[in-house]
Amino acid sequence: MLIVALTFIVLLLIGLPVGYVLGVAGIVGIAQIGETQFFAMAPERFFAGLDLFPFLAMPFFILAGEIMNRTGITASLVKLADALVGWLRGGMAHSNMVASVMFAGITGAATADAAAFGNTLVPAMVSKGYSRPFACAVTAAGSIIGPTIPPSTLMVVYGSIMGVSIAGLFAAGIVPGVLISLVCMALIAIFGRRWNLPKGDGKFGLCPVWNAFKESWPALVMPALILGCILGGFTTPTEAAAIAVAYALLLGIIQRKLSWSDLYQMLARTSLVTGIIFLIIATASILGWWMTFEQIPQAIAQAILSVRSSPSVVILMILLLLLFIGLFLDINAALIILAPVLAPLLTTIGMEPVHAGIMIILALNISLMTPPVGACLFVLASVTGERIEAITKALWPFLLAELGVLIVIAYWPTLTLFIPRLLGF
Repeated sequence: MLIVALTFIVLLLIGLPVGYVLGVAGIVGIAQIGETQFFAMAPERFFAGLDLFPFLAMPFFILAGEIMNRTGITASLVKLADALVGWLRGGMAHSNMVASVMFAGITGAATADAAAFGNTLVPAMVSKGYSRPFACAVTAAGSIIGPTIPPSTLMVVYGSIMGVSIAGLFAAGIVPGVLISLVCMALIAIFGRRWNLPKGDGKFGLCPVWNAFKESWPALVMPALILGCILGGFTTPTEAAAIAVAYALLLGIIQRKLSWSDLYQMLARTSLVTGIIFLIIATASILGWWMTFEQIPQAIAQAILSVRSSPSVVILMILLLLLFIGLFLDINAALIILAPVLAPLLTTIGMEPVHAGIMIILALNISLMTPPVGACLFVLASVTGERIEAITKALWPFLLAELGVLIVIAYWPTLTLFIPRLLGF
């Protein structure tokens, strides 16, 4: 076990992509077992790790988001958000957060949100008098709403590998995502008064909201279409994702905003992102098999329970472990490795499987905006030119606020499970 851990850490530190790190560490673990016939498990687990029908939903959701972003949907959503809250003190920061909620229902990915708004809203905020680090911090804080509010690729991964209802996870993610946005907007309101943040032009009016809604309603149909099909029991998440792609393509063709060149670039981008995620899933399956063979999950569970058996303490320890691992490991790899270990432990102390999944996903989502490997930080730094250190410094208040939301979600199950129970999940 020590050799595998050292292999993993050394390869990660020298900069080897995490997908290869997981595979090499898993093969080293199999070699340590001492039986050569076990080497056949590596290619078997590589393919078996991907042999799940729900995984097909991921490339479809990613492609649908690419199409909607390429057709200018992001700009229309920002206009609607600005009409709703842009007139407040710190209006563009509020608009950023509201637009993140709307955009989350289309892409389900934090990095897509960070890239889209890093290119559009951050420069607009800077031109209105906001500091660039603060604008990036607001965008980063809002970006994790993407994989929290459905559809979420992380929920597809978790539901597939843990056998938990993906539709139930989607329903359970609505309240936490909205709560994150409300808490961040409350923080922006406080900063607005304290720092005298810029205020939008004019006042709230129904006419501007209606005009913005008329322009953006085609985009708002997509999340309603996806959730309606899944939560209504009409389609599986994979089928709903395919419908979303068809809808996005039809919208782009009608609006004449797509070309063959655009389609090629979007397919290439989708293939690249999907390939990275699938490589991590496949190689993590090899490492996961070795961990199961060596009964490491059981050892970790016993170690946590031996410290103290109180459910509240166990939940706190698991949250700290997730947040710590998230500092150094890719979120997809962390989810695939830790979920089979921690989820059964959480259900043992009485936590509902859907609630456990949402808590784990939200904790790992927060790691998307924490250094040193926070993906959203790197995306924003690359598209805006701002230093990661400056973004992180401005981000701390939002990070603490979202950690507070995580604590509430972890210890108040009714808040998370209200909508799933209402829908019968």
